[in-house]
Amino acid sequence: MNERTIVAIGGGEIKNKTTLKIDEYIASLAKRRACGKRANALFIGTASHDHMPYFNSFRKTYTSVFDIKADVALTVFKQTEYSHLKEKFDVADMIYVGGGDTKFMIDSWKETGVYELVTDAYRRGVIISGLSAGAICWFEEMYTDSEIVSGEGNDYKIMPALGWLKGVGCPHYNERVEDFSRTMKNVKKPAIGIENDCAVVFENEELSAVISSGGKAFKFIPSEEGFVKQEIYFE
Repeated sequence: MNERTIVAIGGGEIKNKTTLKIDEYIASLAKRRACGKRANALFIGTASHDHMPYFNSFRKTYTSVFDIKADVALTVFKQTEYSHLKEKFDVADMIYVGGGDTKFMIDSWKETGVYELVTDAYRRGVIISGLSAGAICWFEEMYTDSEIVSGEGNDYKIMPALGWLKGVGCPHYNERVEDFSRTMKNVKKPAIGIENDCAVVFENEELSAVISSGGKAFKFIPSEEGFVKQEIYFE
């Protein structure tokens, strides 16, 4: 059975290389999977409505710095044929899911068939990585600003996610400490808060590492008082 890997990045600016240490780690996983061949990366920008400057920033890091061939899956402003999309997924050693509107992204994936392609890639052992929306979508639930982004509301909310990982995922935790803490006191579910410039790594759906470019990650354990908060360490 293939080992399944998810690298969930809480936030940061790939354009300004604030997540470079994390990107180096992801690139190393992709190269290991490529077994000596030049590794292939596939960028999915659905959450940002296929914002091409975002992909260009991704390519400048992963191709120019790490010599990984970068491609993009376009599904929003340009509908790529499913068979052509599948070809891109079939050759990918890693997938990177960009940030933006998480709910829109999940809905779009299920409408266009991208979700099936991502799921198949994950099961085959393709490295799955992503930032912000691309980090929290894998959890059972996500603490998201999707309603703010879409103009449908003014608050962060916990919404259903894809359910691959247990608990609630919160990105940009350093920016949402107070709001998220108030929410978790009432929710009473396990959760992970990931700061900007920090990533948590899951192997076969089990938390296995924290990679930091300056940020930290915390787990929230339900208790009678609401929750116990602990920084995540691996020695």
